[in-house]
Amino acid sequence: MTGGRPDATEGSSRTGGAGEPDPPSPPPSSSGRRAAVDLRALVPEATGIGVYTRELLARLTRPDAPYRWLGLAHREPRGAAPLAAAGMEVEVRPAPLGVLWQQLRLPSRLARGDVDLFWSPLTTLPLRCPVPAVVTVHDLTALLFPEAHRAKVRWSILPFLGRSLALARRVVAVSEATARDLAFHFPESREKVRVVAEGVDPRFRPAGAEEVARIRASLGAPDGYLLYVGTLEPRKNLSTLLTAWEALVADDPRFPPLVVAGGPGWKSRRLAARLAALEGSGLIRAGRVGDDRLVELYRGARAFVYPSLYEGFGLPPLEAMACGVPVVVADASSLPEVVGDAGLTVDPRDAAGLAHAIGRLVADPGLAAELGAKGAERARRFTWERTARGMEEVFAEAVD
Repeated sequence: MTGGRPDATEGSSRTGGAGEPDPPSPPPSSSGRRAAVDLRALVPEATGIGVYTRELLARLTRPDAPYRWLGLAHREPRGAAPLAAAGMEVEVRPAPLGVLWQQLRLPSRLARGDVDLFWSPLTTLPLRCPVPAVVTVHDLTALLFPEAHRAKVRWSILPFLGRSLALARRVVAVSEATARDLAFHFPESREKVRVVAEGVDPRFRPAGAEEVARIRASLGAPDGYLLYVGTLEPRKNLSTLLTAWEALVADDPRFPPLVVAGGPGWKSRRLAARLAALEGSGLIRAGRVGDDRLVELYRGARAFVYPSLYEGFGLPPLEAMACGVPVVVADASSLPEVVGDAGLTVDPRDAAGLAHAIGRLVADPGLAAELGAKGAERARRFTWERTARGMEEVFAEAVD
C-alpha cells in the first residue's frame, strides 16, 4: 500500500518543509554576525548527520549568507577543506571524548564574545551555553531505542537531552514525525520546535539506459538487483528484508539478487554471519561505499527496499527516489512522510507483506516505472538549498 503524509504536529511550525512555499531568503548581513557550529559530525563523516552537516554548511557559507561561520571540534574534521575554502574558519581544541569537549571546553570558547549564535546539528548543547543556540534533533532513538546504541552514545545524549531542549532558543526537527516525538516526550519544548526537512544532492538523478546496463554488469546482475543502503544494525530491520528476499528466491531462483551496502553497526555480528551465508545464494555485499559508488548503486537498482523500524527522516529512500528508483519502505516514523504516495509502504515486521510488495515491483514493470517517475518528481521538492533557507529563518528567530 502507499503511505500519505501525516498532518503537522500541533504546536510546531514548519519552515522549509516539502510541498510548502519556499521561506524567504534572509538579506545578507551588514552587521558582520558570526555563528559557530559543532563539527563533531564531520569527524566520522560517513554518517547521516555528517552528510546533513556537510551539505548544509556548503550552502550556509555562500558569499551572501547572513553569518560568517566558525567550525568547532575536538578533532580535525574530515571534508572541511571545501568549507574552509568558502570562508569558514575551523578551530580544533583536542579532547579525548567529544562529549567532554562539548561540556567542558566548548562553553569557554563560546564565551569569548565573538560569536552571536551557536548551532548544534547533534541533538544536544553544552549545558552552559552563553550565546543564543539552535539545536537540530534528527530522532529520539537514544531515548526510544536505547538498546540500538552503544553505552557511550547513550551517555553522550540522554543526560543532556532535556536540558539542551530547555536551553535552545529554537529546536529544529528534520521531520513531522520527529516533531511529534519531541512534543510527546518534551511537551515544554513544543512551542520552540520548527520542522525543516532534509534535502537531496543534485548528483542523485536518474541514469540513461547505457549507464544502468554498465552499473548492473559491474555487479554481475545484468537484469538488475534490489538494493538496501544503511548501517548494519538491528534498528534497520535488515533481517526481515533477508527473510522476505529468501522467500522470493525460494519461489523463483531467477529472482533479482539483493545488494546490501553499508558498514557494520551496533550488534551486527549475527547479521554479518547471516549475510556471509547468503552470498552464495545471490546476495551481494557492497560494504561501505563512497559517494560516487553510492549514486551508481541507486541508479542501477530495480527497486530500493528500506524496512527500518524508526527513522528521524530517512535520507536513503529519498536518494533512491531522486534516482528514479521505485521504493518500498516501512510504514513507520518519518518514512511515509518522506515517500508520500510515490512508493509502497508495509508493516516492517511482516516479512510476507514485504515480500509481496517487492514481488509486485519486480513482476509489474509498469507499476515500477510509474512509482519511479513519481518518486523522482517528489524528490525534487527536497533540496539542501531549501533546507539552508529554512535554517537561516530559524537562526533569525533565535537571535532576534
